[in-house]
This record gives sequence, C-alpha cells and structure tokens, in this order.
Amino acid sequence: MTRPVITVLAGGISSEREVSLRSGRAVALGAAASFPTMFVRVDAAEIPAQLDPAVHVVHSTLHGTFGEDGAMQALLEAAGFEFAGCDAASSALTMDKRRTKELVARAGVPVAPGRMFRADAKPAASELVRELGGDIVLKPNGEGSSVGLAFASTPGELEASLAALTPGEWLAERRIRGAELTVGVLGGRAMGVVEIAPKSGAYDYASKYTRGATEYHTPARIPADAFAAVREFAATAFAVCGCRDFARVDFMLSPAEGPFFLELNTLPGMTETSLLPKSASWSGYDFNSLVREMTVPAVGRFIRRHTNIAHV
Repeated sequence: MTRPVITVLAGGISSEREVSLRSGRAVALGAAASFPTMFVRVDAAEIPAQLDPAVHVVHSTLHGTFGEDGAMQALLEAAGFEFAGCDAASSALTMDKRRTKELVARAGVPVAPGRMFRADAKPAASELVRELGGDIVLKPNGEGSSVGLAFASTPGELEASLAALTPGEWLAERRIRGAELTVGVLGGRAMGVVEIAPKSGAYDYASKYTRGATEYHTPARIPADAFAAVREFAATAFAVCGCRDFARVDFMLSPAEGPFFLELNTLPGMTETSLLPKSASWSGYDFNSLVREMTVPAVGRFIRRHTNIAHV
C-alpha cells in the first residue's frame, strides 16, 4: 500500500475564512516535512471533488461554520475518509458552548455562571445584571472563540451590546477577571499553559489576529498548583467531550476563585500568532513536529482501514 497523501483543507465559508487560509498554508508546509502533502482551498460546503478516500488523509484547518461544527467531518465520515482531529459528534458538541459547559461542569470542571437566549427573545439588561452581576461577556453560542465577543461593565454598555446582537443563540456569562489561559491537548495529554495578555485588555478578534496586539507567556506566570489544575481540567474536558488527536482548551484564572473553563476548540488556529503551537513548545515540539504528531493518528487509522479492506 502506498503512503497516503496528507490533504490540508483551508478557507471554507465562515467568517474566519482568511485565518483558515493562513493556518492551512502553515500546516501544509509543516506536514510536507514528514508526508506527501497537498493544499486544497475549500470554497463551498462540500468535499473538494479531487479527494479520494483511498489516497488522501484529510487535515482540516477550516474554522467556524462548516469547519469546527462537525458538518465537514460528517461528510468526510460518510464518504469513508480518515481525517486528523475530532470526529463529527465531538466537533458538533464542542461548537455549542452551552452544551459543552454543561458536560464539563458535570465532570467537576468549574465554569462561569451564564445564561443562554435567542437574539429575538433577549432578556433586559437589568435582568442579566440581577442574575450575573454588572460585569458581563456576551458571545454567540455557535461561533469561533473570538467571533462576536462583547464586554459590558456598565448597564449602558450592556444595553448597547444587547441592541446590537445579530440573529441566533447567544450566551451571557459573568465575566471572570484574572489571567486568561489556554492549554493544548495532544493525544489526550495536556501540554503547556499559555498566558494571554492582550494590550487592549480584551482578547477579542482584533487582539487575537493582529501581530503585536497581545503578549503571550509560555509557561504562564501563575502559581504551580494553578498550572497543574488547569492542565488536569483541560485533559478532563477533552476526555468527557469525546475528543481525539488534538484540541485547545481555554480558561480564566480568578485570583480569588481559581480556574474557570471557557470553551474547547477542536480545530485551533495554526497561524504565526496561534496558541496551540505556543502550548506545544513547552512540551518540546517545534511547529513541524507538532503538525506531524497531530496527523500521525489519522494516518494510522487510514492504514488500519485499508489493511482490513485488503484482508476481506
């Protein structure tokens, strides 16, 4: 059997298309150090026609809708492709912030108090303040981790943010003040804890993707017990959500209350400012070796599948 070709999918149809293209180009270069590799741009909600499940192992870098939400993964599974990263079920689950929070909370991982609502049936600002306090974060329930974030520290700011909501499901959470942290998980093992220090004070889309807008500290400048707890919570969240291969888990660390889970990203960015490579560097991986380890399990699944087919 010939070696499979690693096919890196990038672009897609979500608001994070340009970031995905940057991730995809970087991953394709990294994968080419270890595997036969091709880069394929995705422009529609479908598997590119040139892919063959008997030849190609997919490494998707699609973000957001038809990327992290399980839709592409479901098409790949139905067509018989092996692919790197989480399967369709865990991808769909973790794209839903509310469902993910409920699941990890049942496993003992602390989560921020919050409330879910639809934009066409939103609560009054005063109601949210009574329930969650006067410092609130608004985020779309089913978008990428930095898309659509709004922070409100006064009733006026909250009223303005609620008035500007786009259609769909939204999550209001009590804002946790403290160190913002993230942990990469590779093969079920938590890697280094990265501290995120945006110069604007809020790690929104601009802070995330503008070079120089955010400082990163690897390892995070936090106490050793908090460092260990965050890594343990990250591995727990990965396991209870049914994830495989790799993911990134985000937290806030309150000085008074400890760590709080924010969300789990099954297809984290792999650009020059991305967090997963920073976390992996603490565990001794450079970019190329990280991409290799992210891809190897899918290659193994491909080999086992086609070996079994050959023996039938």
